[in-house]
Amino acid sequence: MIGSSVVFRTRSWIVLCLGLLSVGTPAAFAGDCPGHPDALGTSRTLVVDPREHPRIGTMQYRETLPLKDHEVVLTFDDGPLPKYSNQVLKMLDDECIKATFFIIGQQAKANPEGVRKLVAAGHTVGTHSMNHPLTFDRMPIEKYEPEINGGIQWTSAAMTDPTKLAPFFRIPGLMRAEGVENYLISRGIQVWSADFPADDWRHVSSDRVYQLAMQRLEAKGKGILLLHDIQARTVAALPKIIRDLKARGYRIVHVVPATADRPATPTTPVEWLLHPPTETTPIARWPSVPNFVFAQTQTMPAPALADLNAQATHQPLLPRRTKAQTDVASTLPVPDRDLFAVPEGSVEVLLSTTLSRRAATRLAMAAETTRGAKGKAGSKANGARTAHGAPKHTAQAKGQAKGTSTRVATSVKKRA
Repeated sequence: MIGSSVVFRTRSWIVLCLGLLSVGTPAAFAGDCPGHPDALGTSRTLVVDPREHPRIGTMQYRETLPLKDHEVVLTFDDGPLPKYSNQVLKMLDDECIKATFFIIGQQAKANPEGVRKLVAAGHTVGTHSMNHPLTFDRMPIEKYEPEINGGIQWTSAAMTDPTKLAPFFRIPGLMRAEGVENYLISRGIQVWSADFPADDWRHVSSDRVYQLAMQRLEAKGKGILLLHDIQARTVAALPKIIRDLKARGYRIVHVVPATADRPATPTTPVEWLLHPPTETTPIARWPSVPNFVFAQTQTMPAPALADLNAQATHQPLLPRRTKAQTDVASTLPVPDRDLFAVPEGSVEVLLSTTLSRRAATRLAMAAETTRGAKGKAGSKANGARTAHGAPKHTAQAKGQAKGTSTRVATSVKKRA
């Protein structure tokens, strides 16, 4: 009996451990999906307060949802369109996946039953404007305010319980503008971007949509996936996306807004970053040097010793010898004014102005003429002396002096 009891307890303990190990895996949530034991399921529900984190999605903003590694939030825009939205809704229901839908007001007005189906299935429903204009980044408030309010009005009117409408808004085409965001935030509405799209609004194949979704998810490891439930290519790609999410160990997170009865999930600010920094990773992002604007730089006073936290009793910075030389230099006499005086009428003064330069030229030419006349007279006398046997080198010296005077006069003319 004792041995049987020990075996029974051992088996019970093993079963209990296996049950605990299964928590947090996709198989643990398959039991919540009747008829689909291999369903992906929804791993957890994340409650957010739009006023605490008003902008999310790293495609445009610094913050995103506080997801753990390998967690994904599925979002769908532009519906409901019965032809395709109903197929997307059926796939999500079969896998017990909860997603977030951003509804266009015109679509809700034309197909209110599609909105009610989303609410009944437990999905989160936000809004996506009234007519989906791609000009939100250029609109004045007179135009974007009716777009926002019209989408909210018709989407909530399609619901049996209007309080089920989440205060979530995604700007059409992600054409963000600061005025639009400030308007939404002032009303307590959270602005959603995304972390990566699958480009399913482009003219690409369903295989390409699937490839882009998985490649971009693998590159970031987690985040908000942007899809559209009005596209045939999205309907064709969604089963393959879900299949790979299960195969690669990804988990689905359902996002709902906080209410008075349902407080926000406790988080830390760093969790709202896509890749939070760790203590083991050095960060070399030093603060940038500010751009100072100096006014009246020419009159800025020199710093005093008090500005340098210095005292007069401190040791002087300059060597004693240099300081002594400075004292001696400061006692030198001031130069006399006569040192800088220039005689009136001198060539230097005349050359200082245009008119005076002309006068200086005339004076130089007159002086040259006088010297030339004297030179001629001297030449006659020298010729006589030479004829009587005077030394020839005296005549040569006079000729060199005359050539020098001619060159000086020519130089003065050129400078004039």
